[in-house]
Amino acid sequence: MGWVVLSELALALALALPSVALDNGLALTPPMGWMSWERFRCNVNCQQDPHNCISEKLFFEMADRLAADGWRDLGYKYINIDDCWSAKHRDAAGRLVSDPERFPSGIKALADYVHARGLKLGIYGDLGTLTCGGYPGTTLEHVKLDAQTFAEWGVDMLKLDGCYSSAEEQAEGYPEMAKALNATGRPIIYSCSWPAYQGGLPPKVNYTILAEICNLWRNYDDIEDSWDSVLSILDWFFANQDVLQPVAGPGHWNDPDMLIIGNFGLSYEQSRSQMALWTMMAAPLLMSNDLRTISPSAKEILQNRLMIRINQDPLGIQGRRIVKEKSHIEVFLRPLSQAASALVFFSRRTDMPYFYTTSLAKLQFPEDAMYEVQDVYSGKIISGLKTGDNFTVIINPSGVVMWYLYPTAHPAQPWHVAGQQAPSKDFSPVLL
Repeated sequence: MGWVVLSELALALALALPSVALDNGLALTPPMGWMSWERFRCNVNCQQDPHNCISEKLFFEMADRLAADGWRDLGYKYINIDDCWSAKHRDAAGRLVSDPERFPSGIKALADYVHARGLKLGIYGDLGTLTCGGYPGTTLEHVKLDAQTFAEWGVDMLKLDGCYSSAEEQAEGYPEMAKALNATGRPIIYSCSWPAYQGGLPPKVNYTILAEICNLWRNYDDIEDSWDSVLSILDWFFANQDVLQPVAGPGHWNDPDMLIIGNFGLSYEQSRSQMALWTMMAAPLLMSNDLRTISPSAKEILQNRLMIRINQDPLGIQGRRIVKEKSHIEVFLRPLSQAASALVFFSRRTDMPYFYTTSLAKLQFPEDAMYEVQDVYSGKIISGLKTGDNFTVIINPSGVVMWYLYPTAHPAQPWHVAGQQAPSKDFSPVLL
């Protein structure tokens, strides 16, 4: 996407960086918005369930909520249609068409409605004979046509899944769709499911190539509405952080899948944990919930301004797990712009609140520095915290304490690496 010829100087700079995407100018921070899949799945029964079926009514109503309830102004701008929106067959010209009963106005009218509210529209496709839900897929001969169709409709993001296709077809089709989207002239964020179908790891997955063609990519399993699902995703991402962390950055993001906060499967503490840990991963913040009925507590978590500011940090460095305790406490760190940092203290315990004592020195912060700390959820400020000072945080079971730290004395780049890159793979977890 955005194919360019690099000058010798630009090439030298590119080679000095850990990963470089060919820049289409999009997704310079992780995309934020709403997506239908986890909450509404492939519910096409509009006779019995008109309020919750995959229809233009659902997306009109979610767009209204994004615009009216403060979401858009905080950055939640993408409203993304997932699977099961199309008719069961292409039209006579071979083009995809929306289901005439559930989307009678058509996707272009929906895009116009969304754009009029200051939002952007995402859509779903599948590089294969069928989508995962059994609707027409995008085979290789349809790649250019489908890209043109999406652009003509006014689509702003494409999620391209990979059901019913071979590894060889994916290796050809995902880059071809990048070229086809680029050729339309319309700026369309490109979300690839390619690595998830190849196990998510090298040597089958080449993240250098991915960063050149995709703005974000699904690496791992679909999220389900459960804490077990959240933990399985978390475990996989941080077990493989040495591979995954360096490849994320402005314009090219790892995607651990949707935020399920506000649904049925997470407690209050678990909801706070998902939001904090996704933010530490520099993950796209794509909610899948019912914004028409969301609880005040879930809304408060998702609309936390400091959390969003951290997620959207312009450096785009993905955080790492730096401590994994025998007491089932884990610590995650994300370097931020202006020498700031975010820390998350996470408890996997299920018994009672845990008093965890450490210091910034033990977490490898620079010596002789002093920080002001803001608790991201409570807003409480701690002033004058020195690197060598011991402190204690109280972490609820399956909960987090999240801090935003910025230096007030001896400003320093925390990791002593030019360009504020995150700790290298040689940076081992600290066992206290």
